Amino acid sequence: MFLRAALGKKAFKPVLMRLSDLTSLTDYFLVVSARSPKQVKAVAEAVLDEAARHRIPKYSAEGVSQGNWALLDYGDVIVHVFHTPVREFYDLEGLWADAPRETFPDDLASEIKSVQESAEEGEDFEEYFQ
Repeated sequence: MFLRAALGKKAFKPVLMRLSDLTSLTDYFLVVSARSPKQVKAVAEAVLDEAARHRIPKYSAEGVSQGNWALLDYGDVIVHVFHTPVREFYDLEGLWADAPRETFPDDLASEIKSVQESAEEGEDFEEYFQ
């Protein structure tokens, strides 16, 4: 549900890390990238809206308005929405290299591939960030 909301705003390069055996902080990190600060905000707001629709309690939401790194804490899942250069700088995947990566179901994998291909072709996604 979190990923589908993010994909709706054309977030890309999703990674779902299972942390339950490594820390008591959370069970999962969902990390996605955005092409601009405006998109970071749009993706984060879409995730927040979708979670609210499903009545999933939010513990914290940080950095949404700044547009560099939004952290959305839902207890069992923490969603990180990064502007691409910020994601590369902080390298959460490297910091949590021991965390197993989850695979996505075929329907989500297809959506992920479609967004990635559109980005590589230079498609303008600005309309999705409103």
